[in-house]
Amino acid sequence: MERKIYETYAPEETFSLGVQMGQKAKPGQVYTLVGDLGVGKTVFTQGVAKGLGIKEPVSSPTFTIVQEYHEGRLPFYHFDVYRIGDVEEMDEIGYEDYFYADGVCMIEWADLIREILPSEAIRITLEKDLEKGCDYRRITVEASGSEAGKDEKL
Repeated sequence: MERKIYETYAPEETFSLGVQMGQKAKPGQVYTLVGDLGVGKTVFTQGVAKGLGIKEPVSSPTFTIVQEYHEGRLPFYHFDVYRIGDVEEMDEIGYEDYFYADGVCMIEWADLIREILPSEAIRITLEKDLEKGCDYRRITVEASGSEAGKDEKL
């Protein structure tokens, strides 16, 4: 497993890191986002969308589970599975059509559906540390499987 740790000190820096990852994203990549409420998952995702060339506003699809964006250089599928009660609900929305397609998936609260995630998904964990400031974020990016060792993907 490959692991990289980034530190940001303002929401703009978290957004910028997302932009960089979006610019490097490849077809079929699945990113999982893990972190507490208010840690910056949506800000990071908005950066990834911008890095993919998406101009329309990106917000968390808490009630729709998935929001699709097709205007960027790759299709972008933004999931928020916070309200998933049972992983079978993911079958109902046809998750495999997203996870195994040529777009980029970003899944907030991904630990809730861990058993159906692709083994090569890139895990992104966002954490606060109030001792380092209110806007400080530690962002850990981990790749395993076929994604490990491909530095340009992290």
